[in-house]
Amino acid sequence: MHILIAPNAFKNSLTANLAAEAISKGLQQSMLACSTVHFPVGDGGDGTGALLMEYMKANRVNITVHDPLQREINSCLGFTFGNQTAVIELADASGLRLLQKKEYDPLHATTFGTGELIQYALEKNVKKIILCIGGSATVDGGMGILQALGMKFLDADGAGLPNGPLSLSGLKRIDVSGINKKIYTTELVILSDVENLLLGANGAAAVFGPQKGASYEDVQQLDNCLATFRDIVLTNTGKDMNAVKYGGAAGGVGASLHVLLHAKLVNGIEYFLDSTGFDKALAQTDLLITGEGSIDAQTLQGKAPFGVARRAKERSIPVIALAGKVPLKPNLQLQRYFDILLPINHEAMDIETAIQNTYDNLLRTSKLLGDLMNR
Repeated sequence: MHILIAPNAFKNSLTANLAAEAISKGLQQSMLACSTVHFPVGDGGDGTGALLMEYMKANRVNITVHDPLQREINSCLGFTFGNQTAVIELADASGLRLLQKKEYDPLHATTFGTGELIQYALEKNVKKIILCIGGSATVDGGMGILQALGMKFLDADGAGLPNGPLSLSGLKRIDVSGINKKIYTTELVILSDVENLLLGANGAAAVFGPQKGASYEDVQQLDNCLATFRDIVLTNTGKDMNAVKYGGAAGGVGASLHVLLHAKLVNGIEYFLDSTGFDKALAQTDLLITGEGSIDAQTLQGKAPFGVARRAKERSIPVIALAGKVPLKPNLQLQRYFDILLPINHEAMDIETAIQNTYDNLLRTSKLLGDLMNR
């Protein structure tokens, strides 16, 4: 049996590479006669950029930028295709993983460091930038990125606003005269794993703000600040940032970069699979195993396990998904794409313990799965 192992990262626990390793080890320790191929995947979430750099054999370059709280850090980006394409992971400069939990501060966190990475790529005269925007610590609507590229956010007196989303409440005008003009002639592709709009109950602040440390009151403030940003842009350009699919991703980065920089927003997993030759890997596959931290109805809205499962099903390849959490009740939509959904936790435990034991739980479950399939 030839098994293709294509998991996403298990959030806050394992990279996609380590998840694939654990599944493969478990199968090899079982009684099942099989060969395995690792094909870790990303859908735009944290870690996708690193995987793309790996698959595309990118040359990584380290540079100093500013983290979400404007402290200098060492970050990186990748150059590939003859240095004509840059791959950038927003989380490498503006990610939640760069902060301790006690430092989470969505009212002030900025994407400025990601803008510095983009600026560096532009200075190298790339023709294309691939930006993966998952895992952000920010809800600044991409303001920091735009400021790093030379765009000025001005108050009623014409003074420049400081970094951070709270200052958007005083926004009256945007001055684009100082922006790096190369951004307009460089293809900017943004990979996203969520389709949320910018504002409202399903927007950037309401859905993702609490994950980044926002209280109920913070969410209201952030949503109002983003609404002010949207209103100013709408008045000056006639384009509505709140009408952009994927616009709420990374705290509104998708919306502003699409409207103001003409960035192309794409379904992260589909772009990833097309770019890495996944269909070719499926050609000789008897069984696909995928997984991530949680698989539920939201998985079908563009998450990595759904993306790989859909392509496998188009070729009548059976699919097994392993996850820390799966629905208790049968879901007919999920059953269309996943022949078996297996939870990997074998006893009751708190979330922190489950996260710490993900590797071992994946390995053990995969071994049991292999033994069962051998019968």
